[in-house]
Amino acid sequence: MRSGRPRKLSDRTARMLVRKTNQNPHLTAKNLQEDLADSGVVVHRSTVQRCLHRQGLHGRVSRRKPYLRPHHKIQRLKYATGHLQKPDAFWKQVLWTDEVKIELFGHNQQRHVWRKKGAAFHEKNTLPTIKHGGGSIMLWGCVAASGTGNIARVEGRMDSTKYQQILEANITPSVKKLKLKRGWLLQQDNDPKHTSKSTMEYLKRRRLKVLEWPSQSPDLNIIENLWVDLKRAVHARRPKNITELEAFCKEEWEKIPSTRIERLLAGYEKRLQAVISARGGVTKY
Repeated sequence: MRSGRPRKLSDRTARMLVRKTNQNPHLTAKNLQEDLADSGVVVHRSTVQRCLHRQGLHGRVSRRKPYLRPHHKIQRLKYATGHLQKPDAFWKQVLWTDEVKIELFGHNQQRHVWRKKGAAFHEKNTLPTIKHGGGSIMLWGCVAASGTGNIARVEGRMDSTKYQQILEANITPSVKKLKLKRGWLLQQDNDPKHTSKSTMEYLKRRRLKVLEWPSQSPDLNIIENLWVDLKRAVHARRPKNITELEAFCKEEWEKIPSTRIERLLAGYEKRLQAVISARGGVTKY
């Protein structure tokens, strides 16, 4: 015999709750409580939560990932399978590029402070916030196995012409700095300004070879990890204005060790395998 109070929800009801959450993981405990009430089972919301916890289901914040259509998954799977057996030497000849927006005070930034009771609103214990983040800057950057290349601020709206100007000013110096050999590949995503007719003509004119790239695949670009590192380092310095923000970004970019990039490339095969395992779907990267 089982000791203690009998459970308010039967095993059959528990299975039904699990089935509903499998069908729609975004249902809240309140939603499920209301569904039970409609069927004549009246329980507290915490009862629903405890029932799901016993089934190994816990509420967690949804991870934000790009929306993948069927053709995106096909492209991603093709890229992963086609590049899985590439030797290390292949990846060492890739110049990875990307753009990022960095806000002055960070986005949804959280910090912990040591403080006494009643001192929560002392100035030193608060984080300054300004409407719309206090401003932001757009950056273009590039890296290769041997380290970080140039990083440049994008003034105004980025379009095909401005993108080509950035490439013109930064690609050759970066390739020389990073000692990329003849036959190196330019990695860029499939943003319209990167794949426009004029940009494709520019790349052809400059004889720049572009790495085949699947759309909606930031998880396959190692530079995304470096943007996270950069934001963390810059915001730790608490820039007071846009001028400081840009200066700190350039300083911290130069400080990123080549060993960090080497580790990311060493684990690149695992990213490809993750895409294959997910049949082209989203991965943890």
